Amino acid sequence: MKTQAVLALAVIAFVRAEAAPPAPHYIANDGHVHLTNYVQVGPDIHTFLRVMGDKVGRAVLFGIPLQQEWSYRIDQNDAPTYYLDTDADLYYYSFTDAVIAMAFRSLTPAEQGRFDPMITGFNPADMYAADHVRRVLETFPGVFEGIGEFSLHKEFVTSKLAGGPPSLEDPALDRLFSFCEEVGLVVLVHCDVDTPFPRPNAEPAYLLGIAELFKRHPKTTIIWAHIGLGRVVRPVKDQAKLVERALDNPKLSHVYFDLSWSETAKYIMSSPDTMKVVAAIIAKHPDRFVFGTDEVGPTDQKTYLRVYDTYAPLWKALGPRAAHMVLVENYERIFDEARRRVRAWETTDRSTGSLRQTR
Repeated sequence: MKTQAVLALAVIAFVRAEAAPPAPHYIANDGHVHLTNYVQVGPDIHTFLRVMGDKVGRAVLFGIPLQQEWSYRIDQNDAPTYYLDTDADLYYYSFTDAVIAMAFRSLTPAEQGRFDPMITGFNPADMYAADHVRRVLETFPGVFEGIGEFSLHKEFVTSKLAGGPPSLEDPALDRLFSFCEEVGLVVLVHCDVDTPFPRPNAEPAYLLGIAELFKRHPKTTIIWAHIGLGRVVRPVKDQAKLVERALDNPKLSHVYFDLSWSETAKYIMSSPDTMKVVAAIIAKHPDRFVFGTDEVGPTDQKTYLRVYDTYAPLWKALGPRAAHMVLVENYERIFDEARRRVRAWETTDRSTGSLRQTR
């Protein structure tokens, strides 16, 4: 009788599997995309889900932590929508985390499974930044899995903030990274490797500092956005060798490299030889790179996938196995583990955690 029951269950499972529609063949997961722009405007999350369609399986979910000020004395009635539109300041916009959480909660459970929300609305130079992250987790349990993208040094952006960018030796960063380690949050951080217009033959301004910050937190899962490149922050001398050296360094084995943004693709795909050098490095370490679009508020699939399409020769050069790791597998491994760890943290007694209770 027991055998018959087991067989019956097996038959039912087989029939359900046969009846179920085939899973979509997603070409990528998106490890870096912004739902909203610098004035907190973007598509409804259901619209974005339709943009992802049957091409992008999962995506991180965050806006932009900074709000561009509209200063009448500077711009009169010409409202800026981008940080390069005006000389007015930028400021941290903490409400972005609530917007993202509520958008996520508006989805069905199946739809939620396609997103990995991140906390961004904090000032990384503030010792209370870690407390903000904790409060967001406690206010919206079951939602967030990481922090970022947030910027430490970013061309023409962090210089517009009151107080300027944090020092890479700032204790506020160490407190923040340590808390992320405790909880299991992924850290997606933007830090340019150099200044926009460096002095000739000078050492890269931020390379050593960012490496030392990462080394101080060996148990924190870190994704370095754009490999430190920017709109005008070009690859530094011997950058390929420096990246390869970092990949070979066991003290940096917890650091992953983000290939997102059309500007990053511009450098990588600048010539066949450059692309081949990058492909060789990725092929040697295919488990350490994550694809992302870095699109802002995408509303149509063609534009959304332009970075993926730009990299087409790179995917071909890598071959199916390595390309699949970069496009799909590494994302899933990183964020599946974060999801598991953060949900576990949310259900434990945290009275003895690393953060002192603050009033």
